Amino acid sequence: MSGNLFSLFEERARSAPRSAFLTSPRGAPWSEVDYSYADLLERSGAFANLFAQTGVRPGDRIAAQTDKSPDALFAYLGALRVGAAYLPLNPGYTDEETAYALSDASPALFLCRPEASGRLSPIAAASGVKTTLSLGVAGDGEAQTLARDCDAAFKTISRAPDDLAAILYTSGTTGRPKGAMLSHENLRSNCEALRDIWRFSEDDALIHALPIFHVHGLFVATNVCLAAGARMRFLPRFDAEEILRLMPEATSLMGVPTFYSRLLARPDLTLERAASMRVFISGSAPLSPETHDRFKARTGHAILERYGMTETGMIASNPYDGDRKPGAVGFPLPGVEVRVTNEAGRPAAEGETGGIEVRGPNVFKGYWNRPEAAETEFSDDGYFRTGDLGHFDASGYLFIDGREKDLIISGGLNVYPAEVEAALDRLPSVAESAVIGAPHADLGEAVLAVIAPETGAAPDAKEVIKSLRANLAGYKVPKKIVVIDALPRNAMGKIQKSVLRQTYEDAFGPRSAE
Repeated sequence: MSGNLFSLFEERARSAPRSAFLTSPRGAPWSEVDYSYADLLERSGAFANLFAQTGVRPGDRIAAQTDKSPDALFAYLGALRVGAAYLPLNPGYTDEETAYALSDASPALFLCRPEASGRLSPIAAASGVKTTLSLGVAGDGEAQTLARDCDAAFKTISRAPDDLAAILYTSGTTGRPKGAMLSHENLRSNCEALRDIWRFSEDDALIHALPIFHVHGLFVATNVCLAAGARMRFLPRFDAEEILRLMPEATSLMGVPTFYSRLLARPDLTLERAASMRVFISGSAPLSPETHDRFKARTGHAILERYGMTETGMIASNPYDGDRKPGAVGFPLPGVEVRVTNEAGRPAAEGETGGIEVRGPNVFKGYWNRPEAAETEFSDDGYFRTGDLGHFDASGYLFIDGREKDLIISGGLNVYPAEVEAALDRLPSVAESAVIGAPHADLGEAVLAVIAPETGAAPDAKEVIKSLRANLAGYKVPKKIVVIDALPRNAMGKIQKSVLRQTYEDAFGPRSAE
């Protein structure tokens, strides 16, 4: 078998071509409802032929900033088949953020939403992109029109396991996004491990309500289903009512903690409603023990929490069989080594908090165009320093205790304070700023900015937020702005974010869903 990740999916699809792959919910914005695995092969083949005709060659990049739809998935699979590296971009990015990713990755092809094509095509061209095509949720894009005239048969390009399959941009601690390079083997090893430990098979039906520009929705939810030959109930976005309606005909749900807190707010989440479900999986942000316990009491299901990141895919998971401890992320995946080290770089004692480091086939190849950045992230013996803090308990369960890198996870999406602070500090009314995550009942954490004004300036919070929205994706924009005379500093002059977190820990209230 080729090292191309798609070869794994293709083998499954050809073994049961008539099996259902994707079923849409009521009111879906796309025209066709049901797709079989035979449809998957044909549609991905047509896209692969289209990409080849536009000049895409093995090793090239294909960037996609599209809304969630079946065709967006088929385009991803077509990119794999033609041997390109797939670069999913958040549709919420501003033009500035999009331009940066395009100029840095230099894709041969850019797929965007039809309504944004007129605005983004010149930006893509200025970034060196040769071809821009639109791809719409209702089949109304240029890419779909052209793909209809392409042959559905395509011989998947052979790739080596170490060749690039995807590049995902993650904001760095310096505020400049970095493209994490993921190989075919990174993605293959991860989805096969998850398929096996979570017991996914052709009998499963996953409720897919996650975005597909993100590791969770694309490389966990989708890839696991494809590797298992399972089917998906494919929702355009999270919809609590629709998820509850679909539960009796599904077996699994993958979501962020916000999904589960919102489902718990519904009186129709009951033991009977969840009776056919096999497993509920949570990730991308910490799941509170309270949510874990309440969900189990209401449904009889203990949510299975796992742990991963952009650079590594999934790292650890609570067991399918056995105790799913609230607050724990479980055990390292098969083939994945995890260690916790103290400040001296030695293995931490049981229960001792230290830096989490990972080694295995899931760990990325480095950052695009930045070999020096990756070198600083790895130990001499090849462990990736995640920047997360954690500990192992006496039973070997891994717990996440905090983050060295100041990352905020809001609604399952990563926000790096340095990027937001850089945007704030460019404003003439702001002398300096500190961005923190504060507890939020719905999002887990919400972005809060504390700013000190320039002398004589009186920043208006609404105007500050309005200015930020022009340069940052919506989820990165602070939910609240706090203006104080001066930011707290330690004896070395470093801003004390720990003091700010303590001061503003109730900024959004214990039950706020702002």
